Amino acid sequence: MSRRPRELPPLPQRPYRDSFVLNLVLAGTILLLAWATGGSLGRAVVVAVGFLFVSTAWSWWRFRRRILQESER
Repeated sequence: MSRRPRELPPLPQRPYRDSFVLNLVLAGTILLLAWATGGSLGRAVVVAVGFLFVSTAWSWWRFRRRILQESER
């Protein structure tokens, strides 16, 4: 049985902005959960900023790779 390459969904119109906004919402959720559970907000800010940076960099890197691959075809 041969496997066909999985087709990727189409790129959003503004992939970089959209991924940043999603990651910003998720970072805000980290802060909200820390506040709601009585956790350390200082630590939560550090974690949220770290998450925002790493997840946005990863998303942008993946989008850039995909855009370059599609332009080569």
